[in-house]
Amino acid sequence: MRYGNALREDISAPGTTPLIGIYDMYSASVAAQHYDGFFVSGFGFAASHYGLPDIGFIAWPDMVAFVERLRLAFPGRHLLVDIDDGYVDPEVACHVVQRLARSGASGVILEDQKRPRRCGHADGKQVLPFEEYLEKLNMVLECRGDMLVVARTDAVEEDDILYRAAALAKTDADVVLVDGVRSVEWIRRIRDVIGDKPLLFNQIAGGKSPRLSLPELGELGVDVAIYSTPCLFAAHEAIDTALRGLKAADGRLPEAGEGRGIGVPESTRLLELNMSRHHDSPSSLGV
Repeated sequence: MRYGNALREDISAPGTTPLIGIYDMYSASVAAQHYDGFFVSGFGFAASHYGLPDIGFIAWPDMVAFVERLRLAFPGRHLLVDIDDGYVDPEVACHVVQRLARSGASGVILEDQKRPRRCGHADGKQVLPFEEYLEKLNMVLECRGDMLVVARTDAVEEDDILYRAAALAKTDADVVLVDGVRSVEWIRRIRDVIGDKPLLFNQIAGGKSPRLSLPELGELGVDVAIYSTPCLFAAHEAIDTALRGLKAADGRLPEAGEGRGIGVPESTRLLELNMSRHHDSPSSLGV
């Protein structure tokens, strides 16, 4: 399988490659109608699978099982997977990376936070001593197989951000991510210190980073952009709106279908696309 190389090729092409954050199989089914790449968001998975915030509750077997289901249903999509801090221990991180590689993941993001961890756009983040993170990262790089690896730093002090970004660019990681970047100027500074290494930018609604279009990101030298939560937050709003409407109508469902909203036929047609017998060979990913 060449899932990792396929993602590398897209990232190396001109422009900024978008990867859309999905949180369950249904959100992925809708996203697949619009985009070729998924980001398996830790924020979204913690919210959907456990109903908990993104502060370290994810158990790696649950994430691996999710990726296995995604790959079976979406053989032609990129799957970049958030593995947080590698679930603390370097040996566990390596085991998870190898399991994900066998499950068909395209790549992983490994961060340098220490526990208790936080969402990358939250306050109160703490990072591991850099050499400790580097040891974990290098172990992951040795066992990744074909998978792409994104080295992520959550440093918040300005000097430390630039030091870590520059040092990560010298490793064998494929891409560098500085999470929680607060300004366009800081994107430029990070782009400058990492040289030719591909740069990833994380956009999340209500986060600390500026809202930028793909053409704007391309002009800044950003190679890949992850959108962590558009599906999750859109679902939150839509469900709330639908249930308010149902309550206001005293329990009478609105009309559905034929352009009036989603009903059983529309939902079933979407989900039928995920059945394995309907899939062509995923030649677009070079497998």
